[in-house]
Amino acid sequence: MNNTENALSKISKDRDRTNILKKQEQNLLAFLVQHIPSWMTSDMLTAIGLAGSFVTAASFILASYFHRSLLLFGILGFALNWFGDSLDGRLAYFRNKPRKWYGFSLDFTVDWLTNILIGLGYIVYVGGKWELLGFGFVVLYGWAMMTALLRYKIIDKYTIDSGILGPTEVRIIISLFLALEIIQKGSIVYCGILACVILFIINIIDSLKLLKIADHRDKEEKNTKKSQ
Repeated sequence: MNNTENALSKISKDRDRTNILKKQEQNLLAFLVQHIPSWMTSDMLTAIGLAGSFVTAASFILASYFHRSLLLFGILGFALNWFGDSLDGRLAYFRNKPRKWYGFSLDFTVDWLTNILIGLGYIVYVGGKWELLGFGFVVLYGWAMMTALLRYKIIDKYTIDSGILGPTEVRIIISLFLALEIIQKGSIVYCGILACVILFIINIIDSLKLLKIADHRDKEEKNTKKSQ
């Protein structure tokens, strides 16, 4: 087993990933964890990820006051967010220093703050009646996070993807929305509507699947009690 394969086995053993970019992303992360400086900790990477979220939120605000080309900084912010958020836990596992519950709690909290920051930035940028799309995105993505948390409670496996879409794909899609807005002003409103509709449909599907799993577990536990 070479170094990359060894790193891959360490960083991919605690999560069941289904996103479409799974293979490419995991290979890249396996490469990166081998080259992170020894002085950099997982908490530092978490801070970098959160800083990226602030950069994205700030890009919306600056673009609303100056020029929409400043939304390019939002794409940079998403790249920083991916780097920090994707590598913090992976680095801990690679170095054999995982803090499962600490890392889970911190990661979930930072993800929620990221969701709020992006939503607020969008609200400031679009303004008027369309700012409701920003609120909608925060609520719908929060719903998706809650579903992931409930799924973890029920099946004891933490999955962060909804089918072929995961956080990485969401970052890429929103970055494309930002790029399109720079080219065609106002397109971000329609992109926001599309994003909210897709999130709503995914949440409904995932919630129904979760209820089915929960019902199955209830029946299993009931049958177990009867047999005792």
